[in-house]
Amino acid sequence: MSAAMDTESTYSGYSHYSGHSKKAHRQGSRDRHKSPRSKDGSRSEKSVTIQTPPAEPLLGNDASRAEEGQDDNWGETTTAITGTSEHSISQEDIAQISKDLEDSVGLDCKRYLGLTVAAVLGLLVFLTPIAFILLPQILWRDNLEPCGTVCEGLFISVAFKLLILLIGTWALFFRQPKADLPRVFVFRALLLVLIFLFVFSYWLFYGVRILDSKDTNYQGIVQYAVSLVDALLFIHYLAIVLLELRQLQPMFTIKVVRSTDGESRYYSLGHLSIQRAALVILENYYRDFTVYNPALLMTSKTRAAKHMAGLKVYNVDGPGNNALGQSRAMIAAAARRRDSSHNELYYEEADHERRVKKRRARLVVAVEEAFTHIKRLQAEEQQKAPGEMMDPREAAQAIFPSMARALQKYLRTTRQQHYHSMESILQHLSFCITNNMTPKAFLERYLNPGPTLQYDRDRWFSKQWMLVSEEAVTSGLQDGVVFVLKCLDFSLVVNVKKIPFIKLSEEFIDPKSHKFVLRLQSETSV
Repeated sequence: MSAAMDTESTYSGYSHYSGHSKKAHRQGSRDRHKSPRSKDGSRSEKSVTIQTPPAEPLLGNDASRAEEGQDDNWGETTTAITGTSEHSISQEDIAQISKDLEDSVGLDCKRYLGLTVAAVLGLLVFLTPIAFILLPQILWRDNLEPCGTVCEGLFISVAFKLLILLIGTWALFFRQPKADLPRVFVFRALLLVLIFLFVFSYWLFYGVRILDSKDTNYQGIVQYAVSLVDALLFIHYLAIVLLELRQLQPMFTIKVVRSTDGESRYYSLGHLSIQRAALVILENYYRDFTVYNPALLMTSKTRAAKHMAGLKVYNVDGPGNNALGQSRAMIAAAARRRDSSHNELYYEEADHERRVKKRRARLVVAVEEAFTHIKRLQAEEQQKAPGEMMDPREAAQAIFPSMARALQKYLRTTRQQHYHSMESILQHLSFCITNNMTPKAFLERYLNPGPTLQYDRDRWFSKQWMLVSEEAVTSGLQDGVVFVLKCLDFSLVVNVKKIPFIKLSEEFIDPKSHKFVLRLQSETSV
């Protein structure tokens, strides 16, 4: 309790900071640096704030709060407010729950059942031709007819065909799975069933016509094994057509819209099932869409709440009047204030753009000066002994403090501070120094938000998506199909349109028709 009271008094003193003197400024800075330690000391089982993932961000997570009315020194006059609650959960707990669900026994069985069945069936397929050749040699070798030159040549044919089949199977089927689909892949399941029936029929014929009768024509037995390998090669070709070639020709145009901010992209897909189309869309989403930033969506909500908070209704008729009149008065007042809200929005956006441009200019100048300094350090270090040379990590740590403040303010203004931790910035800076990159190349990551792949995978990748579709997810894409991909914070709405049939006609133009006449007027203006 004492630590909590100390923290409260510290934040209270920090919130009343007015900047009237340098002493008060230094005292406020000391209180601000001490406040995180006091905050940690006041934690208990019932007083826990929602925590960020282990990689601590460079800046605070409260930068999405009110940006309006802040000056250039707002970093020194920010008041941090904490609260207590009886029930709390951190993002680590949410990530752990999701991980536990993914690692459960049911999902493991579903994930590895198909792989196990395919591996056992593949082993049976490769051992069957060898067994067809070896079983007569083991069971009735003395009664077999001698194997001539043609028969021995078939051995080489079987060996090379099995090697080609093995390489093709490895290239087509032995791939690391990219996702867990809700339903089985129909064509892959059909191919497995076809291979099983095919091998079973060959074994049935082999058992009835060769094993029972103990056929002595060994060359015919080897030829029977060769025919099995040839048929397996044709089935592998069929698998390539169904699994790889069929989907290459574009047949549908897919529009993907993110539900929160309306960002959209268009893609062209071939004949795919809904679940496989959803997988392709998610792979392209992490590459093409800018990273989802919920802080940018809080401005409109805050503005609407501010307008509604300024409305007050007084009941002059006494407590007996119903609430219907109050609600109508609230709606009418909100409508009158909405007529002038566009002016406030215009000036707020103009002021925000002005602050962004100013802090961007400061950041660019600070980074250019820092890179100039590191170039001067490199020129000086070349004259020193080899043991005194700086590695890229040390150089990044040396120049980072000169640009940290400008980068901090810019990231807070653009609400990107929770994307970049101090460690990630230092790693990127040392990477740029190692590869002799320019300040513009270093700033590219921070001046414009990039795709999700650019950021920390464990923090920004949604590990579990939910596919919502009125049609069966194993059915193919059709014109007008709409399905939704949901994650924790937003959803992707997918609309499917078929590429229209295009009819081209040819029109012949005679080359002799391209002749022109230049007409000159006899009278000219003076």
